[in-house]
Amino acid sequence: MQITMTVNGDSVSREVEARVLLVHFLRDVLSLTGTHWGCDTSNCGLCTVLMDGVPVKSCTVLAVMASGHDIRTVEGLAAGGTLDPVQQGFMEEHGLQCGFCTPGMMLTARALLDKNPNPSEDVIREAISGQICRCTGYATIVRSIRWAAAHPAGASKAEDTAAEDPAEASA
Repeated sequence: MQITMTVNGDSVSREVEARVLLVHFLRDVLSLTGTHWGCDTSNCGLCTVLMDGVPVKSCTVLAVMASGHDIRTVEGLAAGGTLDPVQQGFMEEHGLQCGFCTPGMMLTARALLDKNPNPSEDVIREAISGQICRCTGYATIVRSIRWAAAHPAGASKAEDTAAEDPAEASA
């Protein structure tokens, strides 16, 4: 079947078998390997991408079902060489350890912040509840998302400190 979709801002057209999952289309056909593939049962959430701005588990979506839609992967978060505040937050607050769940968590966080720029900890935990992280215990992930909410322009902690204390910036 011929499909056409927008992936990270670029129009993509390909011929695919009707049974190809979106996760395999992204990874194997488009070489966007930031979308991870984990459980094969839609339980882990590692394969989460944004479809029209809504988090979906790409292991549950056929590539043909994504035709005509806007797909955003972790590779599409940064713009013009600048990290998305969510990516910066994960760096600043150590929101990753092994990194396997990180792309899906980041995309879920981006969708949440686009909808609710100042979510509570409970709202953040609910938003990421469909994803499994086996390393962090979620505390640093929640802090990372809260950091991104507090820094929509994406300034780093070092830049925050310099802005707060001009004497330290010149030292």
